[in-house]
This record gives sequence, C-alpha cells and structure tokens, in this order.
Amino acid sequence: MTAAPETGPAQPTPPIALAGGTTTGRLGAARVDVSAATLARLQSACAGVTTDAVTLAESSRDWWPLAMTWALDGQVGELASVVCRPSTNDEVAAVAAICNEERIPLTVAAGRSGVGGGSIPVHGGVVLDLCGLSGIIDVDDHSLVARVRAGTFGDHFEHELRTTYGLTAGHWPQSMTLATVGGWIACRGAGQLSTRYGKIEDIVTGLEVVLADGTTIHTGGYPRQAAGPDLNQVFIGSEGTLGIVVEAQLRLHPAPTHERRGAWGFANFADGLEACRRILRRGATPAVLRLYDAIESDRNYHTGAPGTDGALNVVVALDEGDEPIVEGSWTVVEAECADAVRLSDDLVDHWLGKRNDVSQLEALISGGLVVDTMEISAPWAHLERIYHEATTAIGGVEGVLAVSAHQSHAYTDGACLYFTFAGKPGATAKDEFYRAIWDAGTRAVLAAGGSLSHHHGVGLNRSRYMAEALGGGLGVIAAIKAGLDPNGILNPGKLGLPDPFGSVVVP
Repeated sequence: MTAAPETGPAQPTPPIALAGGTTTGRLGAARVDVSAATLARLQSACAGVTTDAVTLAESSRDWWPLAMTWALDGQVGELASVVCRPSTNDEVAAVAAICNEERIPLTVAAGRSGVGGGSIPVHGGVVLDLCGLSGIIDVDDHSLVARVRAGTFGDHFEHELRTTYGLTAGHWPQSMTLATVGGWIACRGAGQLSTRYGKIEDIVTGLEVVLADGTTIHTGGYPRQAAGPDLNQVFIGSEGTLGIVVEAQLRLHPAPTHERRGAWGFANFADGLEACRRILRRGATPAVLRLYDAIESDRNYHTGAPGTDGALNVVVALDEGDEPIVEGSWTVVEAECADAVRLSDDLVDHWLGKRNDVSQLEALISGGLVVDTMEISAPWAHLERIYHEATTAIGGVEGVLAVSAHQSHAYTDGACLYFTFAGKPGATAKDEFYRAIWDAGTRAVLAAGGSLSHHHGVGLNRSRYMAEALGGGLGVIAAIKAGLDPNGILNPGKLGLPDPFGSVVVP
C-alpha cells in the first residue's frame, strides 16, 4: 500500500540556486512599488512583513523550468516589493483590504511548486505567503471529511491523516513535499492516484475564501447540494485571481488495507491506450494506471530501445483499498492486459521509489539543457492522434534532442498525456527555443482535440493560449473577475485575463 509519507521541511524548497550578487527581474513589466506609508499599514495588519532582499527574491519564483534557466543569471521573473506572512485568516483579510484600497498587486503563494510561473509577482507589489496557515483544523471520521488550512504541506497533511486518524485524502502529486493544499486547489491539481480518488476538484467539498476587498465567504460544505452553481468550482483552478483560499474541506477515505500491483508490456502505444480505455470502460478504477511510450519505458525500466526487437510500451498498475473492491477491479485489469507481456512487479516498486523524485531537473538545467513537461487531457477518441502529432511537432523544433510521453491519469471518458522534452539551443536563444517548443506542442494538441492543461494549471506560461483554448469562455471568467476583483489586484497577468497594470510579455 502507499504508506504514510516521510515528511519534509514544511517550507518552500528552492528549485535551483540563484546566481550570486543582486537578484534582478527579467520580465520588465510595469512595477507597482509599496510606499513607506503603505508598508507601515501592512506591518500593523500582519505580524510577518519583510522587505529582506533574499526573502523577496526567493518568494518571487516557483519551479517554472524556464525561470530556472534565468536563475543561472541571477534573475527571477520579477521581484516583489514586500512579502507578508500571515498566521491567521483575519491577517489575510486585512492585507487584501489594504492592497485593494491602495491598488497594489497581490500575488498569493505558499509552497511555490508550480511549474508555469503562476507565483511570479509580475508587477511587484505584495507577495502573500500562506505557509503560516498550517495544520488540520478538524476531522469528521463519521462523515469522512477534514478541514485543513491552505498552507499545509501535502506530506504533513497525509502523514497526520494516516498516523492519527487511519484515513487518507488519496491526493498524492509528484510535488507531495513541495506543494500545499491551497496550491493543489489553486491549480486544479491531480494526484498520482487520481483514477481511484479523483482530482482535487472531486475531493474538495467546501472552501473558505478571502475576496479582494477582504470579505470572507464560505462555499459548499454539504454533500451534493442544489443551491445554484457550485461555488467551490469558481475558485478551484482560479490560481489566486478570483480569491484567496485560506481553508478547505476535503473528502477522505479509510486508509487502504489491501493492494494489488502489476506491469505489462505492449507492442505499441496505441495498444496500451486501448487496454487502459477498456479497463475504465468496464468500471474498474485502479489507483494507478500509467502507460509509457517505448522511449520512456526504456529510460525508466530498461525494456529495450525503440525500434529494437522486444521494445515495449509499459503499463504500470496499482490498486489499493478494501479487499473485495480491489480484487474486483484487479480482475478487470488482468483480463484487459491478458494479451500483453507480463512483466515483473519490480517495475511497480521502481516507480513507487522514484515517483516523487524531482532532483534531476536542476542538474539538467545547470548543464545547459532546456527541459520541461507538458500535460494535457483529451477524450480517448483523440489520444492516439494527439500523441503522434504533438511528439512530431515538438520533435520538429530545431535543437530538440528528445521528446517522449506517457499516459499518467485515466478516467472513463479520457486520460492525461504527459509529454517530456529536452533540447540544447544556442546560449542566447533559450527563451525563444522554449517558446517555440511550447507553441508547437500546444497548438498541435489543441488542433487535435486536446485540452490546454490537465493539472499544472496556466500561470504565465500558458496564458497566451487561453483565448484559443476557451473561446468565449475566457470572457465569462473575465466577467467573474471583474465582479469579484474590480481593481484587478489578485495575481494580475495570469490566466490570460485583462491586466489593469499593463501587459506582460513572456519571453
């Protein structure tokens, strides 16, 4: 079974060291500085307020791989003027009210594990660090729900659920020790066990949200209520642009008592996709159902280089829960994989041992490579075409050395494809090279019937595609933004929304 995780430091982990000397901003967007008088107001409203240069630099970045290349030059996207670290919801509300009155951009952050630049304060202003809002408030074992503060790191949350209550939230992203509950919600995140437990939008049952003017509202909190639109879903995935999530109520499950695991090899990626589709179609929901193309199968499991005899596309599966449920689901998994090559369960052990490892990213970027991942979702009917067209489009960008993909999260109606690319452009062309790859891959996905993102959100990196991906829907989000945040202070420059402080040009 997936056991209670070892706990990390419960504080943000820097993605890569900033080169020595004075840290500067790279984006060059219009800045809004904080006056001495406003700083004094913030200090009176929030116990933790700092303008320390090192803190400003670290608090102004996340795990966006492009921004990690800027760190080699001592740069972040842009620098905050002030970092506020509230320890209560009232302090959050007070800071928001001040920023709204003074028309100061307010960028909410916590673990800063996002990979799209969503935590970058592109216009300076205030970064609101929510890591001080930490811990489980209460657990209702009878109803299987927990109330938890937004700044709680995922590994600490799950560890306490398992060891104190014998329960699990089932949400286990790769960034388990890097991300917070509020970050999961802000980016509409997915855990690696989402086929069994759902994505975060399936797990959240209620929220406490501070609006731009400091007003606090409560959403949801009841099972399947019919009282107008589901307001939880207004804020889940809004990336801090519509409100500040300070608490969440989440669905729980008894900690699993039974497990099955297995691995199979398919001759081609399409056959693996079809087996996964049939498993879900029949109603089985194994917690993990991952398919790797031949490149990633060989990279991770040494199954043979693509094009060689015996090269395989590996499916790794794991299920956990109550024994009768797991055994019924596993019968379907084994039946639909019966024509594939049965591989050693050691492959599952290998995946479990490496699934939260993000250590290679810094080494690759420090070595001069441009690397990133691009995850999308699509109906089963489009996945094979998207796989071929996106890998071809990315691989066609001059300088790309490798591109591959795996299917990482599967549902009845479709699945997530997770592309990985690496390349080495000229020393002065990294930004342009990175943008060219994202343009090629994203537009191939959208043209073939895929979504813009499955669980990494939008941030800065994907903002330029939002109108293309959502059409008139983006106008609806903009209208909600105008109603909830008429001064546009909350995380401006993100989600492709109108920005009252000026446009942001992403390199």
